[in-house]
Amino acid sequence: MEVSYQQMLGTAKRTRKRIGLGRIVLDGSLLILSFLMLVPFLWIIATSLRLPKDSFSLPPAIFPTAWHISNYAEVFAKVPFVDFISNSLKICVIIVIGHIFISSMAAFAFSRIAFPGRNVLFLIFLSGLMIPGQVTIIPQFIMMSKLGLIDSHLALILPGLINPFGIFMIRQTMMSISFSFDEAAYMDGASRLWVFLKIIFPMSFPAVVVTSVISFIAHWNDFFRPLIFLNSFEKMTLPIGMTALTGAFGTGNLSAILAGVTLSLIVPLLFYIFGQKYLLDGMTAGGLKV
Repeated sequence: MEVSYQQMLGTAKRTRKRIGLGRIVLDGSLLILSFLMLVPFLWIIATSLRLPKDSFSLPPAIFPTAWHISNYAEVFAKVPFVDFISNSLKICVIIVIGHIFISSMAAFAFSRIAFPGRNVLFLIFLSGLMIPGQVTIIPQFIMMSKLGLIDSHLALILPGLINPFGIFMIRQTMMSISFSFDEAAYMDGASRLWVFLKIIFPMSFPAVVVTSVISFIAHWNDFFRPLIFLNSFEKMTLPIGMTALTGAFGTGNLSAILAGVTLSLIVPLLFYIFGQKYLLDGMTAGGLKV
């Protein structure tokens, strides 16, 4: 019995050793991959602090040898960078707020209210995910032109309020919530709006945050639609305004351009950091029930 115990103890130690070694190899590999993924961003930040003539030095240096903060000052001197950021923030924040209310209420109707033709209507609605945005840009332009919204931020905000992907994700999360919560609330005399605001919406908050982060970043980086709908320089969003830094023939100061790129990353990075703890929960909950 003692020999058997010693053998078991030795086997357990060897197993723990293999697991520990495997964990070290896995963590080391992940660290290397993470560093490789960060190298382009490090080069962007480093180049934004160099002199323009040192931008393409060989071999490329990840860290700058001299710090030239003047490149960041040049961004604000050449273009109204603050206006570009405020325009993008205005559009993205309004779209995200509208998405939170519209998408969550639509998802509640599709998941918790049994009305005739619900599933058929939802499938038709989901077909919007299969249509590229470039296909619908001409009808959108004609509609906005007739409404007199060309060269207006409303031309970007109104179409962005409806998010089929967001409605689908939130609806999937709400479908995974037990209907016993609704039944108990209705038996206590709660209204449908109360059930939505006090029970279903808080329990679906991770999915709401996930889709809000995705929507914010997508509209923050959108170049195509602002290029079509906006004409005035002072109304341009950040992706369009950044093209002014490149110059008419792409001969702009590369260090200043990358300084602008670095500054443009701050807002979506903060937004992502705020919502990252909900990303895994929201993605997992969205795939629980179809």
